[in-house]
Amino acid sequence: MQKKYLITLAFFLTACLGAFLFVVLDRKPDQDIGNELDKQNLIRVSNPRPNQIITSPLVVEGEARGTWFFEASFPVRLIDADGKELAVAVAQAQGEWMTENFVPFRTELRFTVVTTTPATLIFQKDNPSGLPEHDDELRMPVLLKPTATAERTIKLFYYNPLKDQDKTGNVLCSKQGLEAVERKIPLTISPIQDAVRLLIAGFLTSEEKARGLTTEFPLSGLNLESASLRNGVLTLALNDPENKTSGGSCRANFLWYQIEATAKQFKEVKNVQFTPKELFQP
Repeated sequence: MQKKYLITLAFFLTACLGAFLFVVLDRKPDQDIGNELDKQNLIRVSNPRPNQIITSPLVVEGEARGTWFFEASFPVRLIDADGKELAVAVAQAQGEWMTENFVPFRTELRFTVVTTTPATLIFQKDNPSGLPEHDDELRMPVLLKPTATAERTIKLFYYNPLKDQDKTGNVLCSKQGLEAVERKIPLTISPIQDAVRLLIAGFLTSEEKARGLTTEFPLSGLNLESASLRNGVLTLALNDPENKTSGGSCRANFLWYQIEATAKQFKEVKNVQFTPKELFQP
C-alpha cells in the first residue's frame, strides 16, 4: 500500500515539474515597446507599431495633443542602435493644432540601410523655448529592412547665414548664402517635383544644422500642387493658404532662392516661375 502511494506521489511530482518547466522554458521575454505606455495620454502612434519591420519610404501616422506641436508640426527622428541619425522628418498636424485635444498627424520618412537594422523612432515634442524642462519624446523600437528600390542622388539648397555676410558681418540677403545638401530619392518620372516637395518639407539633419544651415520650411499649409516645364521655363503652382511665403523682401527672397536653386540643378530647367503671382511678395 505504501509502495503504491509512493509511486503515485512520484508520478504527481514528475507531472508538476514537467508542467512548470514547460511554462518557464516556453515563456518569451517581454518585448521592448519603448516608453509608449508612459506617453499614451500625450501621443499615440498608429503606424508603425513597436518592433514592426519597416521599409523606406515609411508613412508615419498617429495623433498627439495640440501641446505636442508648435506651428502645427513637430520633429520625428530615426536613429540606429549607435545613436546615428538615419532620417529626420517633420510631422504635420492634419487639423487645428491650437487645442489640448488629440490632433491627427502625418509624415513620411525615407532612409537607406544595407542590412536589417534595429533602430528607434523618436517623436519629439516641439519645444521652441529650448528649455530642457519642456523637452519630451516618445521612443519606439523598430526594425529596418533594406529595399531594392532604384534611387537617384539630388541636391537640396538651404540657407547658411554665415556665408551671406559682408566684411562687417551684415546680412546680404543674397544667393551666396545657399548651400547644398545631398539626398537620395526613389527613381521616378518626376524628379523635379520630388526634389521641390522634399525641399519644402524642411528636413535638416542635426549635423547639417550644426554646420549653420537653416530654413523656414516647412511653412504651415504650403504645398506643391503641380509643375510644368516648357521651353526651359519651369512653372511651379504652389498653394499657400496662410500667406506664409510673404513677409519682408529678404525673407521672401531666401525662400524663392532655395526653391529656384533646387529646381535649376536639373539641366533642362533654365528659369523658374511661380503661380499665383502673389507668392514670395515682401
